[in-house]
Amino acid sequence: MTQISLYGFLRPRPERKDEVRRILTSLVEPSRAEPGNLHYDLHEQEDGRFFLYEVWRSREDLELHNQYPPLRDFLGNLSDYLEEAPEAYTGTPLSPPAHERP
Repeated sequence: MTQISLYGFLRPRPERKDEVRRILTSLVEPSRAEPGNLHYDLHEQEDGRFFLYEVWRSREDLELHNQYPPLRDFLGNLSDYLEEAPEAYTGTPLSPPAHERP
């Protein structure tokens, strides 16, 4: 099974920034509790963007995560919340997480 990471930036519409922050922070703990989640962090940048960094046990686990109804609702209405399309990337982690290092 190959781990997959997902990371990227979201630039909220100024008038929806607080709402986007609320939605994104409400997704953190449920996402971390999913069996396939290895890492899930949300950051707020000085320029107002939000940065997400996630690591999943497999692509299948990420796809299952993307079916979570509150996340689906948010993703289905991104243009209402964001100024531009998310800048998102996926990749395969090459270094072990800190808790797995010898």
